[in-house]
Formats: sequence, C-alpha cells, structure tokens
Amino acid sequence: MVLARRKVVYMLLVAILVLMLSPFGWLLISAFKDPSELRAVPIHWWPHHPTLENFHLALTLFDFLGYARNSLTIAAIYSVLITLASAWAGYGFARLSGPGKRIIFGLVLSTMMTPQIITLIPTYLLFAKTGLTNTYVPWVLWGLAGAPYLIFLFRQFFTTMPKELEEAAIIDGCGQIRIFWRIFLPQSWPVIATSLVLSFSWSWGDYIAPALLLDDDRTTLAVKMATGYVTEHGTGLYTVVGAGAILYILPSLVLFLILQRNFVTGTATTGLK
Repeated sequence: MVLARRKVVYMLLVAILVLMLSPFGWLLISAFKDPSELRAVPIHWWPHHPTLENFHLALTLFDFLGYARNSLTIAAIYSVLITLASAWAGYGFARLSGPGKRIIFGLVLSTMMTPQIITLIPTYLLFAKTGLTNTYVPWVLWGLAGAPYLIFLFRQFFTTMPKELEEAAIIDGCGQIRIFWRIFLPQSWPVIATSLVLSFSWSWGDYIAPALLLDDDRTTLAVKMATGYVTEHGTGLYTVVGAGAILYILPSLVLFLILQRNFVTGTATTGLK
C-alpha cells in the first residue's frame, strides 16, 4: 500500500515536472528549426533539418555581446551592493538593540506589499530631475538601499547564530562593524548565495527600468531583444528569438548552477534554529 502510494506521488511529481519544463523544451526545439517548420501545419514537433543559423543570427543581427555586457555590468553592480546592504541591515535588526526596532522592521517588510508599478513614474521623475537618466547610478542607489525580502532572510539567519561568538569578539575588543565583517558575514554563505542568485535574476531579467531610464546605446539585452529580432517589414523572427532567449538565460543558469548548493541550503534553513 505504501509502495503504491509512493509510486503515485512520484508519477504526479514527474507529470508536474514535465508540464513545467515543456515551455522551455519547446523553446529549445524551436531554436533549431527553420522558420518554415515553425509555421508548418500539422506541427513539426522535432526539427527535420536542425540548424545553428538561428544562433548565428541572434548574435549578429545587433551587437548581442555589447548589450549583454551592459546587462552584466548592471546586474553585477546591483547584486553585490544589494547583498551587502541587505546583510548589514539584517545584522542590525538581528543583533543590535534600539528603540522602535520592531516597528521599523515591520515597516520594512510592509514595503514588500507595495506594487512596483505605483513607484514607477515617481522614480523616473526623481532620476530625470537629478540628471541620473542614461547612467547606471540608479542601480547603485537601489543596491545600496537593500531589499526587504533579502533583509528578512539575513535577519532570520543571523538570529540563529550563537550569542557566544559575539560576546567573545566583544571581549577581544571588536566593534560591531568588525564583528559583522569578520564573524557573521563569512558564516552566512548560504544566504549570500541566495541573495546573489535572486538579485542577479531580478536585475538581469528587468525590462521596465532599463527601457525607461537608458538610451539605446546603454540599454540592456532584455530591452534590445524585444525589438532587435525583426525583418525589414517589422515581422518577428521567432526562431531567432528562441535562439536569443536560450543564450539570454545562460548567465542566470550558470550562476545558479555554481551557487545551487548554498542556494538550496539558504532557502531551506533560513529561520530555523
């Protein structure tokens, strides 16, 4: 009875996995198809004549690597800064005491319920009035501000660390900044990995902010791909779009594969004592 139930659970999980991976599988197959095969009726589930021409066009129809470099610069700056800022804020909420700390922490968490679309126009006007459009400074400022969810993750992780570590460091003459950099931050690699993967994905996949704040020569790959794969008449090159999408997701996928063990540990154990 138990074995039969376990088989049913496994079959259900496999079915869910296939359902979730099917869009990516179709995208991957389409990237190797000729445009005529993509429009064929009945559907060609597998390319009859697989080709790499779509990947060549994806790289050459515009400066793919140049725009990828812009995206990578923004994502790297943003992910590193927001990780450090969120870790420092989380340390303060977890280990330091002060009046109104719980209220402030509640206010920080409440900002997660604010839809980003509400702050879109005010944010643009603020950066436009201060002359920061068409620069990467907004991503620096967003990174230094931290993220409520990441602050929560670091705060929950730091509360699980034994107080004896902190007391021993204070006896040795360490201040709070040194305790954070020498003791708490090096011990928080699972949460750091989680923060880097999430924040990199947020920035790498963002379309609205680069489209709103950056000119064409400094914009990101996500923005350029939305308009770069078309014919002279404006018709979409969908097989090339598929190849470009495959190339587009590689940096995020590689980062996740590098940090996956710490990422899974961080998401699974944060907040557990």
